[in-house]
Amino acid sequence: MSLLQSVNYLGIDIGSTGIKVVELKKEKGKIKLVNYGFSEHKKHASIDWQKNTRLASELLLKILKEAGINSKNAVSALPTFSVFSSVLNLSSSDKKDIPSAVHWEAKKVIPLPLEEMILDWRVLDDGEKNQNQGKKGKNKKVLLTGAPRSLVKKYTEVFKMAEINLLSLETETFSLIRSLLGGDKSTIMLVEIGASTTDVSIVDNNIPTLSRSIDVGGSAITEALSKKMNMKIAQAEQFKYDLCMSSLNSGGSEMPGAVVDIISPIVNEIKYAINLFQTKSGKITEKIVLSGGSALLPNICGYLSKILDKKVIIGDPWARLSYPADLKPLLNEIGPRMAVAIGLAMRELE
Repeated sequence: MSLLQSVNYLGIDIGSTGIKVVELKKEKGKIKLVNYGFSEHKKHASIDWQKNTRLASELLLKILKEAGINSKNAVSALPTFSVFSSVLNLSSSDKKDIPSAVHWEAKKVIPLPLEEMILDWRVLDDGEKNQNQGKKGKNKKVLLTGAPRSLVKKYTEVFKMAEINLLSLETETFSLIRSLLGGDKSTIMLVEIGASTTDVSIVDNNIPTLSRSIDVGGSAITEALSKKMNMKIAQAEQFKYDLCMSSLNSGGSEMPGAVVDIISPIVNEIKYAINLFQTKSGKITEKIVLSGGSALLPNICGYLSKILDKKVIIGDPWARLSYPADLKPLLNEIGPRMAVAIGLAMRELE
């Protein structure tokens, strides 16, 4: 019997309308689902938790208590739209020159004063030899990320008040890559349709090379239908799914006109990102993977696949985890909205 006990890790995704928590551990070489919990309170949708960090900590503690989660080690994520990221191409023959080169390039790509940002970077590869420098130099690809210090401070406050050990903060995109793509090195677009925003990222060789966000999400669809049909929000939410389900049952790949109009900004953003990436890199995006609560909108995969002429699938963040078979129907239902939290908890176990 081993004297070493496995450590459980929490992935905690603090969204605009709720918090998702996943608890994982490693057992016999496999990552195992231990527990999970989430809270999506519509009454808090209009409250900015960053201005009320105590509210966020109270919601987090409530979820942990109701789910019976006692683990204290956690990883959380900064929203994609709040983080600046860029892949830099640096020419350097010495590793000690890279930090100053990154700092210099950061001034060009980050539109805020660097003293207000927390910068992180890592070398992706050594690239090809720089022909202008001969054998002495190489082009180095460096992934640069920058997060506002004020935002990081808010996250720190939430976890401190909840007495949770925050091990690390990363960008949501990296969590999604970990949970949805695994070791897939092909060129893939991730589209996370959250409650209030949609994040679009193109991942090439497991590295996010282009990221964009728009202020349109699942709530916007519901609210627009609510106003148009003079319904309460709860009724409009059900009506939205009923409309799309009827379209799915008809055997077509169309979406109801009322929904198409509302999600058109998302479609346009996807098209723009695909074209921009192809123009810059010469590479074609091979498929699109959806996540977020609205990824479960009936017929959305068929509709997007038809108008974009791309393979579109709903990502399965549970695919690389071990869990009881009888939980599969429930986990499939909540999977898209838990993808970020799952990827966060996996960070410490890979």
